[in-house]
Amino acid sequence: MTDSRVEKLADVVVSYSSAVQPGDLVAIVGSALAEPLMKEIYVHVLRAGGHPFMLVSLPGTDELFFRYASEEQLKHIPKPLETVMETYDVRISVIADANTKSLSNVPPGKMVMQQQARAGLMRTFMRRSAAGELRWTVAPFPTNALAQDAEMGLTEYEDFVYGACLPDMNDPVGHWKRVSARQQKVVDWLKGKTQIQLTGYETDLKLSVAGRTFCNCDGHFNMPDGEIFTGPVEDSVEGKVYFSYPAIYDGREVTGVRLWFERGKVVKARAEKNEDFLVHTLDTDSGSRFIGEFAIGTNEAIKRFTGEILFDEKIGGSFHMALGAGYPETGSKNDSAIHWDMICDLRKGGEIRADGELLYRDGEFVPDL
Repeated sequence: MTDSRVEKLADVVVSYSSAVQPGDLVAIVGSALAEPLMKEIYVHVLRAGGHPFMLVSLPGTDELFFRYASEEQLKHIPKPLETVMETYDVRISVIADANTKSLSNVPPGKMVMQQQARAGLMRTFMRRSAAGELRWTVAPFPTNALAQDAEMGLTEYEDFVYGACLPDMNDPVGHWKRVSARQQKVVDWLKGKTQIQLTGYETDLKLSVAGRTFCNCDGHFNMPDGEIFTGPVEDSVEGKVYFSYPAIYDGREVTGVRLWFERGKVVKARAEKNEDFLVHTLDTDSGSRFIGEFAIGTNEAIKRFTGEILFDEKIGGSFHMALGAGYPETGSKNDSAIHWDMICDLRKGGEIRADGELLYRDGEFVPDL
C-alpha cells in the first residue's frame, strides 16, 4: 500500500514545483529505489498533459562505472542526457540512495575527469534554467541509507522528509506560497545592497553583491525549499571561512573544510578528512576555485544535519556557499563543471551584515521585515 504522503508529494512536485503544462516534455530521473514516488510523478505528469520520459538507474551502477570505465568511457556523454538538457521543458530528479558511501574510494582524478567532460551539460543547464526554458525540481524519497546518514530509523526519517516537504498536508501549495511571501521581504530589503560581511567561528568573509540579484527559493527548484541566494561578484570574496558541517560531493564526505580567499579565489584549502579530494576538485577547471553562489538557509523545520544537501543547505540559521558554477539569473558569470555547496552554522555567535547594516544574528533575521 502506497503511503498517501507519496501521492501528495508527487502532486506538489508536478503541479506547483515544476508546473507541468500540456505538451511539456518531462524527464523523470532517479533510482529504482524511488519507484513509488517516480510512478506517482509519472501519473501526475500524464494527468497534466505532459509527455513523461523515465530515466531510471539501478542501485550500484555508479560504483561499477567508476571501477571499470576506461578514460574514453569516463569522458563519454550519453545522447539521451544531451537531448534532455538541450530540448526538454522539465526535469524532475528524485534522490534515493542505496549506499551514500559507494564512491568513497574512487580515485579523485577519475571523478574530476568525468566532471570536466560534462562541463558543457552544466553550462546548458544553467543557461536554459536562467532563460526559463528548462524548469527543474529535485525531490527526495526516503531510503534506509539516507536515514542512516541522518542517524534516524526509517519511519522517523520518513516523518522528517514528508514533514519538511508537506508541513501543511491540507494545503501544501498554500504553505509554500506563504514561505515565498515571507522570504520576498528579505529579498526586497537586500535589493540595492552592495557588500556582505559574514562573521562566525573561524569565519570572517567579505564579498560584493553589487549589481547582483537575490533569488527567492520557495519550492519550485527544490522540494523541500527555504533559502535566499545570489551569485557574488567573482573576484570580490576576501577572507576565511570554516564550514561547520561535512561537505559532501559525489558521495565523498570532506570534513573540517577551511578555505582562504584572495580576490575571489581560494588560495589555500585545508580539511580534516579527505583533503586530497577537496584539492583535486578545486582544480577541476578555472572556475572551481571561485564562488558561484552565496545563500542563507531559512527552513526552520530543518534543524539538524542529515548528510543530504537537499535538506542541509536549507537549515534555518545557516549560510552556504557553492564553489564553481553560478546561476546566471543572479548575475553570476562564474563558469565551472562543478557546483559544490558547503554549509556553515551561524546559530552560535554568527552575523551577516549588508552594507554595514545587521541582517542576521545567531541564526535569526534582525530587521523588522
